[in-house]
Amino acid sequence: MELDPLLLSRIQFAFVVSFHAIFPVFTIGLASYIAVLEALGFKTGNPVWLKLSGFWTKVFAVVFGMGVVSGIVMSFQFGTNWSNFSQATANFLGPVLSYEVITAFFLEAAFLGVLLFGRNKVPAGVHLFAAIMVATGTFISSFWILSANSWMQTPAGFELIDGVFHVTSWSEAIFNPSFQYRFMHMGLASFLTGSFVVAGVSAWYILRGREVEANRKALSMCLWLILFIAPAQLIVGDFHGLNTLEHQPTKVAAMEGNWETSPNVPLLLFAIPDQEAQTNHFEIGIPSLASLILTHEWDGVVPGLKDVPRAEQPPVAIVFWSFRIMVGIGTLMILVGLTGLALRRGGRYFQSTWFLQVLRVMSIAPFIAVLTGWFVTEVGRAPWLVYGLMDQASAVTPSLTGGMALFTLIGYIVVYAAVFSAGVYYLMRVLYVGLEDQHDEEEHEADRPARPLSAAHVPFEYGDDKHRNPAKQGGH
Repeated sequence: MELDPLLLSRIQFAFVVSFHAIFPVFTIGLASYIAVLEALGFKTGNPVWLKLSGFWTKVFAVVFGMGVVSGIVMSFQFGTNWSNFSQATANFLGPVLSYEVITAFFLEAAFLGVLLFGRNKVPAGVHLFAAIMVATGTFISSFWILSANSWMQTPAGFELIDGVFHVTSWSEAIFNPSFQYRFMHMGLASFLTGSFVVAGVSAWYILRGREVEANRKALSMCLWLILFIAPAQLIVGDFHGLNTLEHQPTKVAAMEGNWETSPNVPLLLFAIPDQEAQTNHFEIGIPSLASLILTHEWDGVVPGLKDVPRAEQPPVAIVFWSFRIMVGIGTLMILVGLTGLALRRGGRYFQSTWFLQVLRVMSIAPFIAVLTGWFVTEVGRAPWLVYGLMDQASAVTPSLTGGMALFTLIGYIVVYAAVFSAGVYYLMRVLYVGLEDQHDEEEHEADRPARPLSAAHVPFEYGDDKHRNPAKQGGH
């Protein structure tokens, strides 16, 4: 069987990006949460806030490391699998991706060291500043990455000369027509992801009766945030949809499973899109609701997939169902926020075992929503890489063979499986130890190695008295 290098390259990039995306969306929200905890601890002097900050900083460090490792190879794929695309778009994407490294990654890396190891070594205000800088760095990073991706979706500020994109206006290119909606949408998604993960872990600790006071505070904060952020995400999503309808009508048609351009289009709750026959089977919908949502008019006209040739239609079934999964999870998030509000009086949400169990299950929901939303964005753009201007077939590396693409795809799967397994292992260790391992660092000052390799002799569990510094126990 002949291997298709284009198809394998698409699968490879989809795998790498999907694997990587779940880490930044969590660390962006978690970094802001840690900065808030540090600020509360700095202002009030309450050690509970600093205990929470120390615990979640450990989690952040592990996830941040996994994100860095999984993200590095994406830039290499531009050259190995998509060299034509890299050459054509280098005048814009090259500088933008470089700005992300210079302005964001270095900022995060430098201050993350202070955040991780600087408590009781630098003034409290400096430690708080480090937390704020790490949080700021995550948003700067997402700014540049989303600007690059949005430009590929809604290109602007350029001229195309001999197949090469030349920037004519950096402001128009960076702040392209869809950027502000994507940036807000991803920012809110990051806050929701961080909130649900923290809420789920806190609920688990409360159910086990561990560090109840601190975890109640953490859960209360998260439920307030979910109550307001989840509906805000719905509103931003509506504006994002209107923008997509204006600039990428075919993607909207795939999201709605709409084949014919027409008014009074129903909102399909269920259907089986048949791209071969250009129709749907077993439709269940609400009359005219899609027109109302997309155009804000009951009889609004919604574009159909048949407006473009079949070769320019995205894989409809993937886009159609991914969109419904994303929206369905978003609706559940709103319900969780409202339920938390209803149970807040008297602190009943701390005592409602069923609600705490729901929060545990919902801790993975944001990651599914992010991935399905990413599928809608990227699969819905197919077959274009630069929308309407450069398709995938013309962007792939000419010398790439199917065997080469398959070999690297298998390699990435194996390596990423190892990275994910190691990351999950260390995360489980951090979660198992919990907040109870937050000791006063000054107590263990003498335990810190003076030489780099002597770190191997420092035990992981400081609570084991037989490993403590013998000088502290009268030894020699």
